[in-house]
Amino acid sequence: MDRAQEEMQFLGFFGIFKESYKLIFSWRKIFSQITCALILPLSLIFLVYVQFYNLFLSKFVTVNYQKSSELISYNLLYFWLFNAAYSTLSLIFSYLSIAAVVYTIACIYTARELSFKKVMSVVPKVWKRLVVTFFSIFVIFFFYLVATVVVVLIWAISIGPVHIVGFTVLAILMILFIVGFLYLITIWHLACTISVLEETYGFPAMVKSKNLIKGKVWLVISIFFILHMVMGFNQVTFEWLVVKGSNIGMAKRVVFGFIFFLLLSMIILFGLVIQTVIYFVCKSHHHENIDKSILSAHLDFYLLEVYAPSKDKDSQLQVNQYK
Repeated sequence: MDRAQEEMQFLGFFGIFKESYKLIFSWRKIFSQITCALILPLSLIFLVYVQFYNLFLSKFVTVNYQKSSELISYNLLYFWLFNAAYSTLSLIFSYLSIAAVVYTIACIYTARELSFKKVMSVVPKVWKRLVVTFFSIFVIFFFYLVATVVVVLIWAISIGPVHIVGFTVLAILMILFIVGFLYLITIWHLACTISVLEETYGFPAMVKSKNLIKGKVWLVISIFFILHMVMGFNQVTFEWLVVKGSNIGMAKRVVFGFIFFLLLSMIILFGLVIQTVIYFVCKSHHHENIDKSILSAHLDFYLLEVYAPSKDKDSQLQVNQYK
């Protein structure tokens, strides 16, 4: 990074986007290689899933229910197997992509020698830590949804939608649910970065992520909200023009499909870079100086496949207070 770490804390909404763009443009070769190897397949998996999911739903809705239940069960089995395959492949490529991008930016930050071959040799080792973090956030989301259902049931029993007060309370609950959901997503994104750049992963990474965004909560939430909105708009437009756009002709659908495929890949890459930049911005905001030599040594551990014992409990990123 060209910018000194002390200056990172002053980056605002547009500054983070600008810094991320500079990183991608300055190191476009390595990021292009990562995109071709990992992000393009991830984008293809996602769009293929959208295509087949809509096709399955259309066929399932129009099925003649006078047919045997055996045929319906077979279709449902096929649907769940397809979803299982999609979930597995998307999980693998998602976390391989996160590991590759975060590790690459850390190498840039520490001025380490960087090559695509080295990045790809490290990625499988980092990916295992990310999987643990994923299951941790999965558990948290599960209990969050359970708590939400309980609250809604209490609302339905005690108040219900019988008058304006009931609708008002429900609206407030929905707003709180969305804000809480975005907050958890934000914590999850930074926890993934922490899992790569620090020895902490899983639930401890979630706790560190929660503490890290203090003072920057609304900035970080707004950035991830915008990124997810852009990705959602790309998906909706893809469904409208490509999946359900039979009236515009096959040739145009293929062209639009290719455009949305490239756009999705760019959005994913840009989002992963932003995610890592936000990590350094939050570190700087808390006046936590990351010792580059220790961070570099931590990155070497991936290459050596050995985590050396540390004299300090938090040696992966030694934190010094700015004077």
